[in-house]
Amino acid sequence: MAIVVQKRDYSITGQESIRAQERGLASAEWYASPIPRAKMKELMKRKDGPAIRDTIIWFGALLLFGYLAYLSWGTWWAVPAFFIYGVIYASPGDSRWHECGHGTAFKTPWMNDVVYQIASFFVLRSATPWRWSHARHHTDTIIVGRDPEILTERPPIWKIILMQIFHLYGGPIEIKRFALHTIGRLETQEKDYIPASEFPKVFREARIYMLIILAATAACLYTGSLLPAMFIVLPSFYGNLFVLLFGMTQHLGLYEDVLDHRLNTRTIHMNPIFRFLYWNMNYHTEHHMYPMVPYHALPRLHQEMLADCPAPRTSLWAALKEVISALRLQKNDPSYVVVKPLPVTAQPYYFGGMVEEDQSKLRRQQV
Repeated sequence: MAIVVQKRDYSITGQESIRAQERGLASAEWYASPIPRAKMKELMKRKDGPAIRDTIIWFGALLLFGYLAYLSWGTWWAVPAFFIYGVIYASPGDSRWHECGHGTAFKTPWMNDVVYQIASFFVLRSATPWRWSHARHHTDTIIVGRDPEILTERPPIWKIILMQIFHLYGGPIEIKRFALHTIGRLETQEKDYIPASEFPKVFREARIYMLIILAATAACLYTGSLLPAMFIVLPSFYGNLFVLLFGMTQHLGLYEDVLDHRLNTRTIHMNPIFRFLYWNMNYHTEHHMYPMVPYHALPRLHQEMLADCPAPRTSLWAALKEVISALRLQKNDPSYVVVKPLPVTAQPYYFGGMVEEDQSKLRRQQV
């Protein structure tokens, strides 16, 4: 007899959204690890220096590897050269979009705004809509029916994940949104989290993005070569691999509909190169619990929270192995989640709006 798996509605305009609000999961109070007030004030201090340094390194690397890729064009060396260029274009684009969207990367507001706009285009994300989408993601992290940034539903849709290796699912969707915004229209779900006062900004940004895309296309037609688009627009697609891999480790395989980031968010150890590309977002539990702590202070915040959190995953590859194993099990059992034991010094997990049956299952998994 075939197993019938009942699927939930992951849209933010359906019945699950109403259910989340009824259960007190929308805009709720979340658990936070205790940090002394003086220490938190120190950790939240913003600086321009680290982000200016890292931005110079980022654009310097783009120029260097872009030049090497240009020299390799027409040879097989172009494959690894453009792959490296694409990774440097898209992966820091994703993490810089994220941190500058929070307004914490730089101390100076206009610096955050400039890098945010550049990075938003690099990863083909409408700047203003995604700013509000991400605010909702933090308010209602992995709450089904509320969070618009859940990477895949349960059971997982492997086709979407595989397409995202080259951004072939999300990329066309975002370009379609650019076109929609260009003519002054929004998707229904966007109206749920974007204030009406921001609509003109959404439309203006989209028109600028579309002009850049059209200019790159025109340059390709004029030169009779794909080369102009290989440096702008297309790297969002062929350089997306690590954006996907890093993103998969954040929340997949963990709990939905809870109010404790230790249950639905994953911290992992990374090597220095990955940490630079990802801008310390591997400390993801820490970031979600205290999103106003700048990226450069997250390692110190991690040390402050160690006694209250499950052990970090040992590497990107260990985390991905855990994620893929969990996703395979969720194919037949969507309720399956990975639960890590807490240290004896930690406060108990906070279940929030979780029903008693799920709480009992979680406790059994920890035994």
